[in-house]
Amino acid sequence: MKKIVDKTKNCLLVITGPTGVGKTNLSIELAKNFQTEIISCDSRQFYREMKIGTAVPSSEQLAEVKHHFVQHLSITDYYNASMFEFDCLALLENLFKKNKIVIMTGGSGMYIDAVCNGIDDIPDIDMKLRAKLIERIENEGLEAMRFELKRLDPVAYNFIDLKNKQRLLRALEVTLHTGKPYSSFRTEKKKERDFEIIKVVINRKRDELYSGINRRVDQMMKDGLLEEVKSVLNFKGANALKTVGYKELFDYLENKTSIEEAVELIKRNSRRYAKRQLSWFGRDNDYKYFQPQNSNEIMDLVNF
Repeated sequence: MKKIVDKTKNCLLVITGPTGVGKTNLSIELAKNFQTEIISCDSRQFYREMKIGTAVPSSEQLAEVKHHFVQHLSITDYYNASMFEFDCLALLENLFKKNKIVIMTGGSGMYIDAVCNGIDDIPDIDMKLRAKLIERIENEGLEAMRFELKRLDPVAYNFIDLKNKQRLLRALEVTLHTGKPYSSFRTEKKKERDFEIIKVVINRKRDELYSGINRRVDQMMKDGLLEEVKSVLNFKGANALKTVGYKELFDYLENKTSIEEAVELIKRNSRRYAKRQLSWFGRDNDYKYFQPQNSNEIMDLVNF
């Protein structure tokens, strides 16, 4: 499977796939082959306090190939896909001066789309307004907030995932902050990039993937995930920590579950997350699918 690319352009090779599939090792192999650097687009590996639970590359792996956007933020920092788009494009401009090919890897589909397709210019949030909305959600419940969004912006009500508290919150805060419907900011127009983009999804057979996820969770617990979660317990309200591996252990630390139940929930929720990731990638016909061991075929895609 060979793709002839425009040799006058630089190339961004995107390596993505579900959690636990083996993206890190493959990306390092490819980066060494192309003598290039790696951009992380795993939105949870950005945070320095979340090392074990997000499977950050080891110090040995980071020494093999230069990585960007790994543990460069704190969980108290505000960061989103729009900011990543801006930062990543600026970095790519510099990297392409010395590398014809750059690899971007991670499983955060929204962040990949931001770099490849662009993201709508939606206004920054008002933190005081967000705090008030979070308090309202806790006091009034999600259903009341869904009803308010339906009243204020019926178009957004029909296209966002109403079960996703963060998406609901975002739509409401933009609408209330600007006085304009959230949907009015959504053009969904793809932005042109001055570099080639080749997108690859790494996947395994489902039983292999799920078994690998289960083993990785067990290894994380042996490596000290519980201690890591304890260290950030005082920040449990931070958006960065509302993710698999942390939420379940917060519940354990608050005596809502046993440690055995928490670990099983991490495994289950990680498998469900992997399924959602694959559904996200499946919407984009530009992705090409490979097994992790097919590195030679992936290299063949980039015909320089």
